Amino acid sequence: MAYDYTKNEFIEKLNCAGADIATFYKQDFINYLGCTKDTNELYSEIVAGWCFEHLSLFQHISKITRTASYKIETHDGVVKNTLSNRTEELIAMRMFRQGELPVIGKVLDYQTPLKNKRTDKAGKIDLLAYDGSTLRILELKEPDSKETMLRCVLECYTYLQIVDIEKLLQNFGLPIDTNVAASPFVFRDGQQHREMSEQRPCLKRLMTQLNIKPIYISKDKNERYTVTEDEQ
Repeated sequence: MAYDYTKNEFIEKLNCAGADIATFYKQDFINYLGCTKDTNELYSEIVAGWCFEHLSLFQHISKITRTASYKIETHDGVVKNTLSNRTEELIAMRMFRQGELPVIGKVLDYQTPLKNKRTDKAGKIDLLAYDGSTLRILELKEPDSKETMLRCVLECYTYLQIVDIEKLLQNFGLPIDTNVAASPFVFRDGQQHREMSEQRPCLKRLMTQLNIKPIYISKDKNERYTVTEDEQ
């Protein structure tokens, strides 16, 4: 779909959405393709620049502490519904069964809930992985996902702000001084990976400021997942 905003009109949309910063990543404009009609700037670059200028808002996203455990004991990686079309969840479950992956270490869980009560505005962490020193909150996208890298960045960073890190570490039996990081977890050669090879200075500046680095997924010849951080 083509969008027809001037830069000022588009920024006004961002300012309005910023009133609820915890759900900002869900806004449809995060995935807009194309450019503004007057300045010919990528919509996603304008959003990334706006986020950089309003970082203080993201720092005030309210933490949610679950009464129940973050660790769901019934998660066993077994697909209960073979007709499920939830591709990302199925990939996450396969990775959980695979166990150890390069770079990220052991996959501890998938679909980790963030809500404490039904009305909480929070989703689920796609994957949690631990490499012996860092626990990673991974925002997984399927191979043909059309969501932008910016959406991945904002979603995983929002989850990092929402989760009660101390309780999360406790529930998974990890040391209290464990480093916790958030990363987009996307397929090599997918849309998000291609964006990182393009001239997107605002996106890359935002990612640097938030200390968010993407991690890339591939499948080897044995249909097992492998993971890399670099741009090989």
